[in-house]
Amino acid sequence: MTDTPIIGRRERKKAATRQALADAALELFLAHGYDQVSIRDVAEAADVSTTTLFKHFPSKEALVFDLDADQEAALVAAVRDRSPGTSIPRALRDHLLGARFFSSDNGEQLTAFHQLVLGTPALTEYHRRMWMRHQHALATAIADSVNAPADDPRCTSLAHFALDARTLAEASADPRATMCAAFDLLERGWVAVGPE
Repeated sequence: MTDTPIIGRRERKKAATRQALADAALELFLAHGYDQVSIRDVAEAADVSTTTLFKHFPSKEALVFDLDADQEAALVAAVRDRSPGTSIPRALRDHLLGARFFSSDNGEQLTAFHQLVLGTPALTEYHRRMWMRHQHALATAIADSVNAPADDPRCTSLAHFALDARTLAEASADPRATMCAAFDLLERGWVAVGPE
């Protein structure tokens, strides 16, 4: 007997509609530019009403970032499921460097997606806000992992700076080197930089 919950027909249909909307939006945004595509265009391409679209996505920006919950779960798992002897900063660095963004073989669509986000101020800002919303869940996982109080400022700070390291890396000419430098600082502290 398996513990995997059985997904009902209604849930499958909702998931399929959500995926169809996200796929249609991304295809239209990449082909025509984010600002040139309306919510109505996306709804029509997915063959649903705008009311249905808003039941699945609260805003136009949210259509671009449909994996938000998956990303949060993966960040928490990177801390909770890390190998024995692996520090939390190292586990987070490895997780973030393992993300497709840092791969040398991103593929054309992923490269185009990143250009879309970085080239559209509304998406860049939304992405940053959305990404930083994971701070609470990540800080809680860190605190649980080291038996610290949930509101421990060190855990909150580590979560904040670890998440912000990706933002710095995305804007860098050398994202991998920037990510590693940020996590070296988080792991070893300012003394790693050298004498002043």
